[in-house]
Order: sequence, then structure tokens, then C-alpha cells
Amino acid sequence: MEKRISPSVPIQAAKPLKKIMADHFYELDRAVKVGAPKVAWCTSVGPAELLQSFGFLVYYPENHGAMLGATRMAMDMIPVANAIGYSPDICSYLTSDIGSFLKQETPLKKAYNIDAVPKPDVLVYNTNQCRDVKDWFSWYGRHFNVPAIGIHTHREIGRVEKHHIDDIATQMKGLIPTLEEVSGRKFDIDRLRESVRLSRECTDLWKACLDRAAVISAPWNFFDATIHMGPAVVMRGRQEAVDYYQILLKELDERVAAGISSVPNEKHRLYWDGMPVWGKLRSMAELFTGLAACVVASTYCNSWIFTAFDPAEPFDSMARAYTELFIVRDEPYKEAYIKKCHEFFKFEGIIFHDAKTCPNNSNNRYGMPQRLTEKLGIPCLSINGDLNDLRCFSEEQTKTNIEAFIEQLED
Repeated sequence: MEKRISPSVPIQAAKPLKKIMADHFYELDRAVKVGAPKVAWCTSVGPAELLQSFGFLVYYPENHGAMLGATRMAMDMIPVANAIGYSPDICSYLTSDIGSFLKQETPLKKAYNIDAVPKPDVLVYNTNQCRDVKDWFSWYGRHFNVPAIGIHTHREIGRVEKHHIDDIATQMKGLIPTLEEVSGRKFDIDRLRESVRLSRECTDLWKACLDRAAVISAPWNFFDATIHMGPAVVMRGRQEAVDYYQILLKELDERVAAGISSVPNEKHRLYWDGMPVWGKLRSMAELFTGLAACVVASTYCNSWIFTAFDPAEPFDSMARAYTELFIVRDEPYKEAYIKKCHEFFKFEGIIFHDAKTCPNNSNNRYGMPQRLTEKLGIPCLSINGDLNDLRCFSEEQTKTNIEAFIEQLED
């Protein structure tokens, strides 16, 4: 029996997703108004589990940066940060977010009627993504006169060795005295183990959801996943995230069984490397759909898969999980990783997004596309743009290049 293809069927889990994300921000807003629980800011792949063990509510400025990009408010905010000395060439999450704070405008207002981001009691970063996060959090630390502390991760790593793990675990433990002082609580290893356990459950479910796109035709795509990854970013370590991904996974399995595809008459399967162009998610999704091309996998959405988490060894496993990230690794590791993805997802081409202000997440600058074309026998296309700064993105040029790339696949 031929499978029914129903591309117009929306993902129903979007409804509980909206609620869980709204509740996240309302909880933070209430905490600031009543003065409890205390709020910790954290980088998106930072030690959130440790913060939760002290009872902090955790807020992620990178999530706010993505919201600024998706709503295109970033374009009004970046120049404000530039005016106080921040270069337009550095992370546009940073410049968007600081500009938003200075301008006293936030997408939280329109989405949730929340006037401002929550005031931090402490800021905790991990430089596994880039040095920019330290500078970003340090600015707020100076502004609010609160501690800005963090972890300095090794970069360009091939094999993750014991000395890497020992160093990062020691740095994490070194955060404890400040977190005890700010929170007014003593460190509790059992609370940490519970948070790590829930993060591991969340990550296993998120990975299972992403893996469902290996089905031909895929029940969802990269553009869907950039939205549904929200709880994995801001609520890992909490039961709410686990509950949400159980709902999403069940629905994706139902879509597979029913033959519901995210792209009608899927003809081409692609891989996306690098950041999304947040302000152009919809138009990019529509472009690929119109070309019968499904972006089935990405390095970006996989950034919240932490299979190393182990509640029996919370510090060592967190250190490993946050040091095994794709963005931290060297070129040979990254190429081997994409090769494994190619074998699993069966894509026939790779799109590299060269994000102007995010060199650490742009992997096309040192010959990787050419090497992968040689190794995998598939073509690669590099497009220029940025995560938030749309001045770096030409929609017409990108459209022309992608259309030509799909024609190349068809030939």
C-alpha cells in the first residue's frame, strides 16, 4: 500500500511547546518580582545542571539572542551595542542582546507581555563555544555588580583525553564556593545527580527525535528542529523537558507510520552545517520545500545531544559532555562526524552556512567542503550570511545558489 504524503499536517507538539516555553519565562519573571528563587544566567552549553542543584532558575541569553534574530528585532539592536564599542564583526547574539538591554526592548514583551529579561544573581559561562560568551557575561556582571564566573574549555580537540576531563571537572568544582555564597545553600551531590539524570533523559529523547529524520521521507526537518529544540536548550535537567520530548517523539513515530512527510514528494536530502539564519527561517524552509529538498540533519541541532551524562559520575560526565561538542573538536573529528551522519541520514549534499559573526560555528573556512566532497562523493555549497545580522545575508543570491545546487543534484 502506498504511503500517504500529507505535508500540510502541522506538528501538533507545537502547542505544548508554546506552553512550556511561556511557563519558562513566566517563572523567571515571577522569581525576579518576588525575589526568589534566585536567577543564574548560563551559556547554552554551560553547566546548567550544577546551577539547578543550588536551586537557581536558569536563564539563557543565547535563547534571547535567537528570539531577537527570529523576530528581526536584532537589526535595530546591533547598532546600539556597536555605539558603545562592540565591533559589528563579533557575535551578533552578543551585540543584539546587549543592544536590546540598552534600548530596553525585548521580544519577550510581544510574546509574553514581559517587560525585561530577568536580573541575574550570578552569571556562569563556558567558553566551549567561543570567547565571546565570557565578554558578553562579563559586561552584565559589571552592569549588575554580580559575579560572572566560568569554565575555560580546551579547543581544537581530537580525542578527548583524561587530562581534558580532569581539568574541566576541577574548574566546575571551583565554581561551587561562589554558587554557595550567592544561593545561600550548601552543595548537594544528590541534587546534582538528579539534574544530570534528567538531562541525560532529555538528551536521549532529543537524539531519538532527530534520528527520526533518517526515515525516507522524513517526518520533520532541520527548520522544525530549530524551533522544537527549545526545551533541550533552556529546560534540560528538568522533568518538563523530558515530558515534552516524550510527546514529540510519540508524534514523530505516528507521522512515520502514517507516511506524513515534512516535504511533499521528497526528492533530495541535505545536511546543514553551521548556525541557522534566524530571521529567514520561514523563507528558507519554504525555499527548500518548493525544491522538494529536505534538510534532514544538522550539526547545530545535534549540539544538545549529551550522551556522556552519567549521574553516577556527575562532574566527570558533565566535563566530558561539554567537551565532546562538535564545535570544540578539530577538523579530522568534524569530518569523521559528518561522514557518520551521511551514512545514517543518507543525504546527498551539504549546505555550509558561513556566518559572518560566528567563525567558531562556520566550518567551511579551512577546506572542509572540498575534503568532504572528495571523501563522500557528494557536492557541498557554502552560503554567506549570519545568525542575526541580516546585512550579511543576500536572500536573492542565496536563493539563486541553492536553486543551482539542487539542479546540480538532479543532473
